[in-house]
Amino acid sequence: MAPSLSLERLSLTDFRNYAHVVIETGPGPIVLFGLNGSGKTNILEAISLLAPGQGLRRAPYPDLLRAGANGGWAVAARVNSRSGRAEIGTGFSPSAAAGQRAGTGRVVRIDGEPAGGSGALADFVEIVWLTPAMDGLFTGPASERRRFLDRLVLCFDPGFRSLAGRFERATQSRNRLLADGVRDNARLEGVEIIMAEAGTAIAAARISTVRRLCDVIAARRLRDPDSPFPWSGIELEGSLESALASAPAVDVEDSYARRLASMRERDRAAGRTLEGPHRSDLIVSHGPKNMPARLSSTGEQKALLIGLVMAEAELIAMRHSGSAPLLLLDEITAHLDDRRRAGLFSEILRLGAQAWMTGTDLSAFSALSGQATMLRVADAGLHSVHA
Repeated sequence: MAPSLSLERLSLTDFRNYAHVVIETGPGPIVLFGLNGSGKTNILEAISLLAPGQGLRRAPYPDLLRAGANGGWAVAARVNSRSGRAEIGTGFSPSAAAGQRAGTGRVVRIDGEPAGGSGALADFVEIVWLTPAMDGLFTGPASERRRFLDRLVLCFDPGFRSLAGRFERATQSRNRLLADGVRDNARLEGVEIIMAEAGTAIAAARISTVRRLCDVIAARRLRDPDSPFPWSGIELEGSLESALASAPAVDVEDSYARRLASMRERDRAAGRTLEGPHRSDLIVSHGPKNMPARLSSTGEQKALLIGLVMAEAELIAMRHSGSAPLLLLDEITAHLDDRRRAGLFSEILRLGAQAWMTGTDLSAFSALSGQATMLRVADAGLHSVHA
């Protein structure tokens, strides 16, 4: 088994409520506990920015600067990655971002050298997170479920981000042309061809990832049929996904391009494109009860979500010969009974993941005594304690 990914040292400068803090830890689980508002989630957010993307809160970068601080913020880490130890870091400076659109332009460095954007971090860090904001994943808008799935797709297809960006830009161009009353077939066909090619590839990448995830869920079900986290049934719902089930991708591309052409007036009236991978949905069901997850109780939904996230982490580990991703689990023990807490901790230890967990009550993590680093968060600082 390959060694799991871990942070050996984490440094925050003028980030959220932290003027400067350094955390040094081993490869095992880390528990951050303290009062609400003490800054526990801020640490998880900082770690999430060591991976590509906008982080677990998707906050504009200027908003991450500590109140009253001058200059910018920075997050740096010494990481034991699958390719060896590396020093990675990211930050944002308002002056460096002058002339750019607000919220863009964070800087990334690898071993002290500038990198070409946050995508470079994918070579060193993969992160799976679960936050209270995700508790409504099954009942909220489809866009949140697509985002959840697409983060996993990126672990298998680093080019997926540029593919999605290509589709989004082409869709925006088509929407503008329609809104402006343009009826020039050549101009519309040009962007619709791009949409058809990129959109079909997006749907195919999602299908492939869902199949992999289903295989892991099935294996977990066999391994632990009495798990406190019930297995999920998952499938994709969308016109392109349905078409790809019975036709080659090239035929699906052509068909989608024709549908886009035929739907121009409808989309013009709607003010947006009404069909494509941006309208697809991830349908999740409570496997043992054979019922939609959205109709399950709050407790059942939480258990399903934890099981799905742990399956995601296991899938990533399998891709890397057993090397698990970082886990960021915010307020994870809230509303979990003793059996589910013990089950979660057992899964984390079995996976061998460096899990960063937060909570208000240290006693909720007592089962990890001697197996995790316990840090009390208070007064914009961290203090080691023994559970």
